[in-house]
Amino acid sequence: MYEVKRLSINYKTLEEFQKFREFGLEELSMKEDLEANIVENDSDSPFYGIYDGDRLVARMSLYKIDGKYDRYFQPPQDYFELWKLEVLPEYRGKDLGTALVEHAKSFGMPIKTNSRCRADQFWLKMGLTPVKYNFIRDRGENPYVWLPENVQMQE
Repeated sequence: MYEVKRLSINYKTLEEFQKFREFGLEELSMKEDLEANIVENDSDSPFYGIYDGDRLVARMSLYKIDGKYDRYFQPPQDYFELWKLEVLPEYRGKDLGTALVEHAKSFGMPIKTNSRCRADQFWLKMGLTPVKYNFIRDRGENPYVWLPENVQMQE
């Protein structure tokens, strides 16, 4: 069983992220995010990962979005934007992505993500649903959401 851990913002984590860049799509790299947070000295890391021994093998970023920017949920509220979920190729098929998504759900807040790399079936399997596309709100994104109890989509 693998455990999801909040990742520290430090140069060791940066080195781990650089290993992902070799395997994943460039747009999924969190290197720039991490470097920005190191400079800002952000102690509340949005990065989560799963280790196999001392090797980071799966990761995601989970950004808390202030409710004043909520254009998805009713009632409007704080929610998480899940980004850059990636599992190293040799670890795929072992439910590590599922473990990361379940960890995000465990906070009990609505979640929004964007389906990339033909991942629609994964998000559906995780219980997220596609939103009806709104040209102004979604600006070319392909949003999927997860709704905890007592939360609905905005009309």
